[in-house]
Amino acid sequence: MAGNVAEFTDAGFKSDVVDSQQPVLVDFWAPWCGPCKMLGPTIEELANTYSGRVRIGKVNIDDNQQVASDYGISSIPTVMIFKGGQVVDRFVGVTPKAKLSAAIDSHL
Repeated sequence: MAGNVAEFTDAGFKSDVVDSQQPVLVDFWAPWCGPCKMLGPTIEELANTYSGRVRIGKVNIDDNQQVASDYGISSIPTVMIFKGGQVVDRFVGVTPKAKLSAAIDSHL
């Protein structure tokens, strides 16, 4: 993953995301997904913008099917924002950066 974008896995999801003291934005994606590739640069920009305040990372659903199943991921890209271990926002499809930024700001 590029720069400030973390890679979350089945094994570390609870400690990295659910137990995080900071809000966490998670991008559920797959390498073969065209819309996911379109969203990638937006996720990287958000990771740079919110570095130190929000954890931002990706879950490859092909490699981490348990987490995808646990959170009912049926379409990708799906972006979720977690705060205090709970999902507080969910976006499906290519979501504009401004909309994601507004959602993040509302949980800071």
